[in-house]
Amino acid sequence: MGPLSAPACTLHITWKELLLTASLLIFWNAPTTAQVTIEAQPTKVSEGKDVLLLVHNLPQNLTGYIWYKGQKTDLHLYVTSYVKDTETVIAGPAYSGRETVYSNASLLIQNVTQKDTGSYTIEITKRGDRTEGEIGHFTLYAELPKPYITSNNFNPMENKNVVALTCEPKTQNYTYVWWVNGQSLPVTPRLKQPGENRILILANVTRNDTGSYECEIQDRVGSIRSDPVTLDVLYGPDVPRIIPPFTQYHSGENLYLSCFADSNPPAEYTWTINRKFLQSGQKLSIPHITTKHSGLYGCSARNSATGRERSILTRIKVSPPSVRGRISGLNPI
Repeated sequence: MGPLSAPACTLHITWKELLLTASLLIFWNAPTTAQVTIEAQPTKVSEGKDVLLLVHNLPQNLTGYIWYKGQKTDLHLYVTSYVKDTETVIAGPAYSGRETVYSNASLLIQNVTQKDTGSYTIEITKRGDRTEGEIGHFTLYAELPKPYITSNNFNPMENKNVVALTCEPKTQNYTYVWWVNGQSLPVTPRLKQPGENRILILANVTRNDTGSYECEIQDRVGSIRSDPVTLDVLYGPDVPRIIPPFTQYHSGENLYLSCFADSNPPAEYTWTINRKFLQSGQKLSIPHITTKHSGLYGCSARNSATGRERSILTRIKVSPPSVRGRISGLNPI
């Protein structure tokens, strides 16, 4: 078998694929020789793709190479070897059928899986009565995929729905951390986080739970955070307020009233006088009122998303021009 000519990398990597990165740690026995190095091509490879481990600065007078899956030259970890004189390849107990060793000591691992992560060691032998040369070691790490958040409900109703936010993907190898509006989420009796925090449960959700949520996955070598998702809690309307709260007016004045109620989404408003429909809209305007405009004015606020409606009544008296003074008074219902 001749020297390996590694093909150019044409991998296309997306954020959905499990990425594998190679970092290497080199040990050597003879300081007078050039340092043996191991280079992964490509440096990042998706699960299901191939990775080539190139060995550089090989010593002279070699007889062969042995690759091990692990940090030790243990027989049970023996993957494959190459005998230079006879150009013979010998498979070991740890051989999966996807490894190929070449005459230049490089090792090709095809169809990489999560189980391939971990340490690898190459033992280089020279001619003579004992093993000499260099032992190179490197570790293949699983790079974290970018997480994402799913939910049973991104638009829950206040004090009615239970929200479960789930950080994907699911694995036993990660630690999960939640963030709300850029702050690490504290755990309270109302915030339950089962399954190593992968699922965040908000029981009896309130309007205060509205915000931007992110999840972060961590392993022993790094972390990565998801894109934010927005939890938009639907609530209200609360009891409306009529502004200004004046109840007595003079004939000839203009009547301007506004109605406000806390609500998400914003409430729809209607006005009544003496229990009869007057108009729709948040503001009521009647120019040049007379005594005939005296009566019981009502404002109703309705939220079409929650199906709730709240109202307030105020009695307004319009006096002849000789009567003065304005008295405040509202009666919510």
